[in-house]
Amino acid sequence: QVQLAESGGGFVQAGGSLRLTCAASESIGTMGWFRQAPGQQRELAASITDGGDITYYSDSVKGRFAISRDNAKNTVYLQMNNLRPEDTAVYTCAARSRYSSIWGTWGQGTQVTVSS
Repeated sequence: QVQLAESGGGFVQAGGSLRLTCAASESIGTMGWFRQAPGQQRELAASITDGGDITYYSDSVKGRFAISRDNAKNTVYLQMNNLRPEDTAVYTCAARSRYSSIWGTWGQGTQVTVSS
């Protein structure tokens, strides 16, 4: 079973940047970053296909976040710029196979806190 390990969360002031990293134990298809703030629904913030040719961003992060991947390292990154207090959440890496719409593999999550 594929395992995902996130790193890079932390505390940053508004306007700052962080980069999250998700390392997979083996090659897998589409990868994404979900986030969940206290009392809110989990949302898909960004995703990238296995070839890296198709990306998705939620409206709330578009223009500020960038997702990328290095298939040689089975790793996906989320570069987060111009962070806002409302970006504070637990960010969790997830993956699904190329032929499935179900996000079947999840990491443990990493906390991102943005102060005003």
